[in-house]
Amino acid sequence: MRPPIELIFRVFHWSLLGCASLLVPGRQRAEWRREWQGELWQVCIARTPMAGFSWSGEREVVEFCLGAFPDALCLRRQNAQTIMQFSSLRGSALQCILVMAVMAVASFAIALLLPGVRAEHSLLPGQVRRGLIMIKDADCNDDSSPTISPRQYRTWKSRKQQYFDGLSFYRVTKEPVAAESHGSTQWEVGRASSNLFSLLGLTVQFAKADVKADDNTPRVILSEEAWKRRYNADPYIAGTIVRVGLHNVRIIGVVPDGSAGLPGKVDAWLLEPDSMIVSGYKGYVVARLTASGKSAMWASRIGITDRQSNHSEDDLLGFSLDEGIPDSKTVFLFAVFLAFLALPAMTSVSLGEYSVSSHRSSWFRSLYRPGFLGVKIALLLPVAYYVSLDMAYGYARIASTQSVYIQVAVSFTICLLGMRWALQDQRQRCPVCLRRVAHPAQVGLASRTFLAWNGTEMMCMGGHTLLHIPSLPTSWFSTQRWLYLDTSWEFLFAIKM
Repeated sequence: MRPPIELIFRVFHWSLLGCASLLVPGRQRAEWRREWQGELWQVCIARTPMAGFSWSGEREVVEFCLGAFPDALCLRRQNAQTIMQFSSLRGSALQCILVMAVMAVASFAIALLLPGVRAEHSLLPGQVRRGLIMIKDADCNDDSSPTISPRQYRTWKSRKQQYFDGLSFYRVTKEPVAAESHGSTQWEVGRASSNLFSLLGLTVQFAKADVKADDNTPRVILSEEAWKRRYNADPYIAGTIVRVGLHNVRIIGVVPDGSAGLPGKVDAWLLEPDSMIVSGYKGYVVARLTASGKSAMWASRIGITDRQSNHSEDDLLGFSLDEGIPDSKTVFLFAVFLAFLALPAMTSVSLGEYSVSSHRSSWFRSLYRPGFLGVKIALLLPVAYYVSLDMAYGYARIASTQSVYIQVAVSFTICLLGMRWALQDQRQRCPVCLRRVAHPAQVGLASRTFLAWNGTEMMCMGGHTLLHIPSLPTSWFSTQRWLYLDTSWEFLFAIKM
């Protein structure tokens, strides 16, 4: 029978190993404890007598147990270095997502720095609303001629109309314009009701939020042509004071040329209340149709409800305004649609064949791989969108046909090549850990393609799978195949997943 003091030492030995095991990383702790407990049993047999008690033998056993602490700390340091080492991310799914996220953030940051992109991206579409018409005298065959007097416009606006829920008036006059740094010249100035641009649904571009007309200074909006010709497309033009006619006015922004389809060549729009519209000069009236008004416009002829006016319902004609240039989001969605249609012609959309896996996978693991593909495509779209905006509106440029063509071409190219890369990258991702397979090796002979397998073999560095890619697709081996490895292979690989 062993003496009680020997049993106390045995409990002490096991306690030392238990304390040392707490320093070992969790996934290696059980195996480490089994190895040291087996070694402890061997040391106890070799250094302690079968009968009796030996102080020197027990001291050696204790020294052996104390040696477990440096071993546990060494394993812990190695595990920490593996976690912190950046090279461990090489080829991983996390590295791919981080790189694409950085690209998306960088393209967005560049877009914020470019005035033209800010103006295009942050504002509403540069086109007029649907349901807008221009009202003119039916006896006039020239749509560009002004036919409506200010008195007639005020009369219509003061009465409730059946087909319209908004009216605006403007007329075009030639005015002298003078600025401190640009001299004087003559401009075609559109004197418009203050609600004209809100009625059209047009957003003033390059406007500043801190520019206010609270000092009773009239507001003027430049046309794109005048802005480029007179001010060299300065994106910070908002807030500048110029003299139009006899009054000082404040520039509050720029509107695209021809985006509203309004008659008359206008260099600048001077917004003023209806009470300041000078009588005696005919102009143009823009109206917004109600739902009943849109239904009544089947013959492009509608009436104005005004029994006291000189115009009858058949004396007035309404014609629709042209739609403007499509906004950047619509252009981008169209380019993405074209890229998806052209993708099958560029690359195979198949992701290969999968054998029965020996790894037990949950429903989350089954969604892990297609979810990763979805994240890549989701990050690709903002990259393509902002890069196309950066190239199409790189400087202070307002939407034009040329800008639209540039955005379509760039968006289509990036989306097509990007989705092609996403599929090719997905085909070389291990189904278990999503790490890219590596170390390609040529297997087989080309002369025996129809008798034996011939192609490239690549392995997952986590020891999960082998990827077989045929060099020449045949009827029995037409696409790549995944071969799952059991868990006994994992100890051969340095990277643990």
